[in-house]
Amino acid sequence: MDSTVNFGLTAEQKEIQLLAREFARREIAPHAEHYDKTHEYPWPIVKKAQEMGFTCQNIPVEYGGMGLSLLEEIIVGEELAWGCSGMSTAIAVNGLAILPILIAGSEAQKKEYCGRMADGQMASYCATEPEAGSDVAGIKTTARKEGSHYILNGSKTFITGATVANFYTVFAYTDPDTRYNGMSCFIVDRDWDGVSVGKPFDKMGQHASDTAEVVFDNVKVPATHLLGKEGDGFLIAMKVFDRSRPGTAAGSVGVAQRALDECVRYAKERSTWGQPLYKHQVIGHMIADMAIEVEAARLLVWKCAWAYDAGVSNTTLAAYAKAFAADTAMKITTNAVQVFGGYGYMAEYPVEKLMRDAKIFQIYEGTSQIQRNIIVRELFRKG
Repeated sequence: MDSTVNFGLTAEQKEIQLLAREFARREIAPHAEHYDKTHEYPWPIVKKAQEMGFTCQNIPVEYGGMGLSLLEEIIVGEELAWGCSGMSTAIAVNGLAILPILIAGSEAQKKEYCGRMADGQMASYCATEPEAGSDVAGIKTTARKEGSHYILNGSKTFITGATVANFYTVFAYTDPDTRYNGMSCFIVDRDWDGVSVGKPFDKMGQHASDTAEVVFDNVKVPATHLLGKEGDGFLIAMKVFDRSRPGTAAGSVGVAQRALDECVRYAKERSTWGQPLYKHQVIGHMIADMAIEVEAARLLVWKCAWAYDAGVSNTTLAAYAKAFAADTAMKITTNAVQVFGGYGYMAEYPVEKLMRDAKIFQIYEGTSQIQRNIIVRELFRKG
């Protein structure tokens, strides 16, 4: 029996990694400060990412996408987040929005909406509401069946990419009385009557990624835009998490790796008491711990992506990776500011931005606390 484990990448995967790395360093990182300060949507960068196929990574080749495996996606995601996690989120949001369609869509739905993305359209995933974040079942949005249409009413908040999206994948209750069993998912076009989008929120970090409210006021949704069957919505959302959380965790690793790289560079250049900063054990060991934690986080992310691609349940592994990578990114970026000292607190140095950008990883796609709830549930279910 072959019991070997291979942590290497194939030649093709190395090419994909290099492609993403060069894009991050050439197109993203040099402009990160500009978009962080102006809060502008980075259309020039997103357009170039579209040309490279990065906005259609998980869309099958037959529908015009790159057809990447989850492992390949997270390799790309880490590299792009190294350049700027705000811009990498703006680029990757299509991959999240299209997941309900890839999971539960009909052939006609996949062909139309994957094709629209491949042609340059953008989309957003609409689950979170003012009173329902990590508790997906707590949403209030409803979709009432009337003949060949559903009447959609409700509001979604903290929606990434909302202001630039051409269509949305929206979760709503078709039978509110049955909670989990009464949730459904729909494809909703931006230009339909009753769909409105608010102004982007003013956030702590990831300023290059827009986040806004979307309101649905008596929107007529054709029954043909229901994904799967009525009542499939909660299961679709849970399946989305299994694939989306590893990607979010990979973004955390990218930010943490960037902070580590910046600390290594600075600790070589900066001298105190006659020697480079890193030769002071208190700083050198801090940076060594960063390196250990980045590598551990990366391996957890790779493992949960590998499990998904192998058809193995990755729910617990994804929770491990999401919680550990997010917490690691926050810890490392905070320590990076400490390594830089007073300069680290200044906006002209990159670690200040990295620290602000990192915090959201502990919140979206399920908070670090929710990941621990999942881990406890799965551990004791097995027991």
